[in-house]
Amino acid sequence: MKSAVVVFPGINRERDMLLALESVTGVKPITVWHAETELPKVDLVVVPGGFSYGDYLRCGAIAARSPIMQDIRARAAKGLRVLGVCNGFQIITEAGLLPGALVRNAGLRFVCRQVSLRVENNRTFFTNRMAKGAVVACPVAHGEGNYICDAETLKRIEGENRVVFRYVEGSNPNGATNDIAGIMNEAGTVIGMMPHPENMIEPLHGRTDCRALFESLLAA
Repeated sequence: MKSAVVVFPGINRERDMLLALESVTGVKPITVWHAETELPKVDLVVVPGGFSYGDYLRCGAIAARSPIMQDIRARAAKGLRVLGVCNGFQIITEAGLLPGALVRNAGLRFVCRQVSLRVENNRTFFTNRMAKGAVVACPVAHGEGNYICDAETLKRIEGENRVVFRYVEGSNPNGATNDIAGIMNEAGTVIGMMPHPENMIEPLHGRTDCRALFESLLAA
C-alpha cells in the first residue's frame, strides 16, 4: 500500500503518522509539502495533526487553501482515500471534503488526555478490522474539536451511518454534537477524526488499541 502524508507549516504530528503507517504497512510513506500542486500516485493520503499556521484564523482555514489541497479534492472526487486526523480533520472539513465544522471546545480550554471511542461503522477503509461497537482508548490533543453541523446535515450523516467514531458517554472532551469523534463523506472515501490513533499502536505507547485501525488500511 502506497501512502502519502501532507506536511504544512506548523504541523507537528506528521512523523508520528509516518512511523505508524510504516510500522503497520511495511512501506515507507511519501511526504508531500503543502506548496506542491500534485500528489504522487498513492492509495491513501493522510492530512496529519498539529497546528498548521499556528491555528490562526479558524483552525485549518489557511492550510485548506494550500496548493496541494486542490489536487487532493480532485483525487478524492475520483475515489482516492483521504484520512484527516485532528488538525487534519479541521483542514479537510474547511476544504469542503466533509460537512460541518470544528469549533472551540465547549469548555474553552485545550484538552490533552485519553478518551474512549466507540466504532460506529466498521465497514470503512479505516475500521474494517474492528468490530462494530468496539470501544478503544485513544488520545486527544486539541482546542477546537467541537464538531457541529446544521440539523439537516446531522440527520443525514446519522441516517446514512456516516458517523465512524463516537465518544463513549462521559468521555466527550469537547462538547461535540451527538458525541461525534469522526465522520466520513457520502462515498466513504474520506474520513476525518479528532483523536490521534497513531499514538496508540505499540506497547511503548502504553496500549495498542488503535493498531487494528491501521491494519484496516491494508485489508482495504
